[in-house]
Amino acid sequence: MNALNEIIGYLAETALNLALVAVLLRFLLQAVRADFYNPISQFLARITNPLVLPLRRVIPSIAGLDTASLLLALLIQVLAIVVLLLLNGLGLPNPFRLLGWGVLGLAGLLLNIYFFALLAMIILSWVAPQSRHPALLLLFQLTEPVMAPFRRLLPNMGGLDFSPILVFILINVLQIVLRNMAAATGLHPALVIGL
Repeated sequence: MNALNEIIGYLAETALNLALVAVLLRFLLQAVRADFYNPISQFLARITNPLVLPLRRVIPSIAGLDTASLLLALLIQVLAIVVLLLLNGLGLPNPFRLLGWGVLGLAGLLLNIYFFALLAMIILSWVAPQSRHPALLLLFQLTEPVMAPFRRLLPNMGGLDFSPILVFILINVLQIVLRNMAAATGLHPALVIGL
């Protein structure tokens, strides 16, 4: 019976992880005004529409941000924490602590998405610098709003771009802050997607 619980837990956690990443990517791509007609954007919209569209009817966008997608991501994160707590035989904390843990997890996942997107951009700029692949175009549209301010800080270095190093440093500093905040609230990192 223990193996069955472990398998169920693994499958539930995987499904929630995939749903959370899809919804958060949808939110981010809309926030940076990425190409909606990109096949990957279309895929993300199609698979998340059944959950996002009903929420949009009651939750308006704020400042051009898709708050319905962001709220859905937070709800999925909280649901994932609850599922992991129950599967591990642990009690549920109060709703405010659970909500705080969900926010910390979303922030951590957001940093992880940008970390891996920047890493992919760097590798692909070496491997396929002139590629017009839809994934590469989306990666550029996702990372450019974060990279541009750092590029303006650095002087021209003859075609070399050191701004990713500054962004990686900032991401690592923010991850340290999030881990310490999570520890201060009693959150075990294994319970939250993203930390």
